Amino acid sequence: MPGRRNKPKPAVGVGEVLLWLLFTILLVPAGAVGWAIGHYTGHHGGGTRTVTVSAPATTTASKPTTTAAATTTAAAKPTVDAKAIFTSAGCGACHTFMPAGTSGTIGPNLDTAPEKDAKTTGTPLAAFVKKSIIDPSAYLSPGYKDLMPKTFGSSLSAAKIDALVNYIVTKK
Repeated sequence: MPGRRNKPKPAVGVGEVLLWLLFTILLVPAGAVGWAIGHYTGHHGGGTRTVTVSAPATTTASKPTTTAAATTTAAAKPTVDAKAIFTSAGCGACHTFMPAGTSGTIGPNLDTAPEKDAKTTGTPLAAFVKKSIIDPSAYLSPGYKDLMPKTFGSSLSAAKIDALVNYIVTKK
């Protein structure tokens, strides 16, 4: 059969065309979405940002410190929001503390009890409050049970514990 040629099968040609159409239909929207995300984050969320952080004053004249976002932690530590830590750790569910706007009654009232209990134990107030957070069983305020979680010493960083101690002691 020397005179006979292989003719292309129309089904193969149609299938190939449908595959290319499907590929194009899926690729074009995905490319557009990818471009939009990259375009948006490239102009609004990425790159270097300048952050102004106020540092505690060590002299009579202090100025805000401006650093790049990548070096903020090395140049100036942002202040820890003790009220947010107090709230997120769940302290207000058990303790009354006016600066945080809480009224829990399961644990001692933090507006008055720490001063009384520190005086009873002969411990400086800040040291007493810190010990009460890290080891709540060390001293129980009269009339209260040993219900405070004993995990705050390991679940909260030293900086967060220090911020809580300062918040409770200064009430600000």
